[in-house]
Amino acid sequence: MIEAIGLTKQFFNNAQQAGKPFTAVDELSLSVKAGQVLALLGPNGAGKTTTVRMLSAVLVPTRGQASVAGYDVVKSGAKVRQMVGVLTEAPGLYLRMRAMEYLDFFGEMYGLDAATRRERSLRLMKRFGMAHVTENRLSEYSKGMRQKLALIRSMIHDPAVLLLDEPTSAMDPHSAKLVRDAIAELRSDKRAIVLCTHNLPEAEQLADCIAIIRRGRIIAQGTSNELKASLLGSPIMEIRSASQLDGLLPELLQQVKVVDHGDTWLRYQSEQPERDNPRLARWLIERGMQIMTLSEVPRSLEAVYLKVVEEETMQGTNETQLG
Repeated sequence: MIEAIGLTKQFFNNAQQAGKPFTAVDELSLSVKAGQVLALLGPNGAGKTTTVRMLSAVLVPTRGQASVAGYDVVKSGAKVRQMVGVLTEAPGLYLRMRAMEYLDFFGEMYGLDAATRRERSLRLMKRFGMAHVTENRLSEYSKGMRQKLALIRSMIHDPAVLLLDEPTSAMDPHSAKLVRDAIAELRSDKRAIVLCTHNLPEAEQLADCIAIIRRGRIIAQGTSNELKASLLGSPIMEIRSASQLDGLLPELLQQVKVVDHGDTWLRYQSEQPERDNPRLARWLIERGMQIMTLSEVPRSLEAVYLKVVEEETMQGTNETQLG
């Protein structure tokens, strides 16, 4: 549904026309199938918004190519813009308009008839807990309500592709959950969704694939579990006992790769937990230990993200020093 190969965008300012351009996106490649959510993570200025603008045929790439719903973003830009729903970080609402008037205006721009525009507007307003403010002016809305209305606007024409930039920013927990639930439902409708966010737990919850972008380049890509395994190493398991481990620790060091321990608990790293966990549990029980729990220690996407960005920063620093 979304395919980008070597996508690059460079900018010149007036003083740079004859000099070196600023590269906002550098040889970016990604793929999102129907029914998938791709989370695009990165610090401010990493190139996320520029990528979204190219995929929505608002910006023309300097190099590379991209297609959305089968249409080339350069050759068929008008068709691409009809096929995508875009939520930008600054949606630019018309604050003097009433909500239904605003949604009707955009629905008409997408070629929807009056009955369809009204039905979809009311249904989406209800879905996001906004049915009681359909006739309010947007200037009366809170920041979170405006964000929800901007999301509704991006969905009014039932697009095959959604490009969402910080969709839950400034929302209260209940509103944010409504939006996350809607994104999960939209994925099941066979839409392709690109989600740009700084909310890492949200990305881990919603995304099938995660791409981390820095200085315009994708520096890591894969599922959450794939990134954790490749960047953080094998799973870490924790076993807790009702009794003291005491003198068993020297022998335990021979059994597993111990990473931390206390009087009644032990953490160890295992490449094959399905093999090591039963073996270790059996070994401890045979020595009179009363095992309370044996579980995997949760590892966050935040740990992956920070490791990737820090490694990239160190690499960039070293290259600069060598240069």
